[in-house]
Amino acid sequence: MSVYEAQEAAREANDMEAYAATLHDDYQFIMHLDNSKKNKEEAMEMFTFMMNSDDFVTHESRCLYESSEAMVTHGVMSFPDGTREAVLAFHEIKDGQVIRMETGATLLP
Repeated sequence: MSVYEAQEAAREANDMEAYAATLHDDYQFIMHLDNSKKNKEEAMEMFTFMMNSDDFVTHESRCLYESSEAMVTHGVMSFPDGTREAVLAFHEIKDGQVIRMETGATLLP
């Protein structure tokens, strides 16, 4: 199973342990809003909150590219304030796990 498939299966099953298993211990999430960084524990706290909320919804998620070194994903996210963003994410992969993810987003009408 690819990293993308494992993450999507975990997300669909709301299985946070399975999702965390796809992330390297040295994982770093770089936020597009302010270039701030979150480590694995901080990112999993945020991901858990978002996955457990009906107010954050991911639509049309797809993998554009995946290899043993990198993955590029795209999806549309809906937020509690009614806004939607197209989110492009680059995932660096090390030892079969995501070690770094950086996002870029475009506000949709």
